[in-house]
Amino acid sequence: MNEDKLAVITGGGTGIGAATAEELAASGMKIVITGRRPAPLQQTVGRIQHKGGQAYAYPVDVSDWEAMRGFADEVLAKHGQVDLLIPNAAVHDVSKIAEGDPVWWKKLIEINVLGLFNTVRAFLPSMLARGKGHVVVMSSVSGRVYYVDEAIYECSKHAQVCFVECLRQEVTQKGIRVTIIEPGMVETPMIDNPFAQELKKSVTPLEARDCARLVRYIFEQPENCVINEVMLRPVKQLV
Repeated sequence: MNEDKLAVITGGGTGIGAATAEELAASGMKIVITGRRPAPLQQTVGRIQHKGGQAYAYPVDVSDWEAMRGFADEVLAKHGQVDLLIPNAAVHDVSKIAEGDPVWWKKLIEINVLGLFNTVRAFLPSMLARGKGHVVVMSSVSGRVYYVDEAIYECSKHAQVCFVECLRQEVTQKGIRVTIIEPGMVETPMIDNPFAQELKKSVTPLEARDCARLVRYIFEQPENCVINEVMLRPVKQLV
């Protein structure tokens, strides 16, 4: 059902991004993934191609605007118009505010917040020119709640929630569908920290493919319909 359609996914080498790339490729979509590390990107592409799918990898840092602009230009020139854009790239931080590393905090904001801005800014004009396209932002339940030990990460996710709602209001009447997905704890490399490991004692995390299936479900809704927001938690996760 998704043949001749193109999806671009940032952070596509591992975790939710990789699972989403494989899920969408299985539906017939052509996949373009990007990330900072070439090796995981190539591994994801290899798995897709081994199953007969079409996938291409571009090592790009989403926090670098000039690089993202060049990436978008190349994708549009080589692969055609983008039907589904999935800004997914993110990094994590667990620290007390009085003890955290401001250098890392800056990098986190550059990737999680400016990376989202750069990704959408790079591809949105082509969608607006067509009057068609779908932006699905992979955020986090941390953008809707408040708790200690992940303050900077939470701030970045709250910023994403704000941005996506502003984006929706700006482009919805121009034919662009906008969705934000806010998963709870997911079994990915991002939860390899003491905070998450303690939570795992009482909560069975989601799997990356749970989020991937949700992306596909959202995208495959009729074009006159859009699911704007989904919060997806493990059953026993309280916050």
